[in-house]
Amino acid sequence: MADNHAATENRVFQNPILEKLTHTHIAWPLSIFYGLGAILLGYTIYYGILAPEASILLFVAGFFSFTLVEYLIHRYTFHMEADSPKKERLQYVLHGAHHHFPKDKSRLAMPPLVSIALASVFFLFYRLLLGQYGIPFTGGFVAGYATYLCVHYSVHAFPPPKNILRHLWIHHALHHYQQPNAAYGVSSPLWDVLFKTMPEKRGFNVKTKTGYIDDRHDQMETSH
Repeated sequence: MADNHAATENRVFQNPILEKLTHTHIAWPLSIFYGLGAILLGYTIYYGILAPEASILLFVAGFFSFTLVEYLIHRYTFHMEADSPKKERLQYVLHGAHHHFPKDKSRLAMPPLVSIALASVFFLFYRLLLGQYGIPFTGGFVAGYATYLCVHYSVHAFPPPKNILRHLWIHHALHHYQQPNAAYGVSSPLWDVLFKTMPEKRGFNVKTKTGYIDDRHDQMETSH
């Protein structure tokens, strides 16, 4: 009974078909977009459309560009100012539900139908803008998206590691549990640094599904 009640509270849509589409297993988008990235890069190299070196450089550029797009979408679309009921509903569907239910692992990735449609739009845009250079660039871009999904899923589903990657867990925990108007970068804090949206670290202890994320311990180590 408790599980059924939680599932009802966690609904985004009353329509069962639309509701079903809001859930996805992380393996699907990772397979789709890492696979697509590899295909687009391999296509340009195998058919000699571009020199291998140029293809790889464009792939890397596309990968890096996704981190900026990720930051901008998270900051200005997912955290839009909900100044009307329609915007409030849109914001909740796009991202608010994730903030309300951050432990729901089936909603840590955009539904494949939506992400494939968006990827197609980006491919057409980069193809028109860059010509043949847009093929490996888009490959890197979608691989960047898949890497973002890896990081986002990991920080919600697994305990923080005892290495430098731990800072990604801390960064995202600050965004979720303390400072939602900061720390918009998930796969990298780079754009938060450049656009001055880094969170204030005051020393915190957050209990998540995967255990405690304790920044006070990191600060003590740094001070020593």
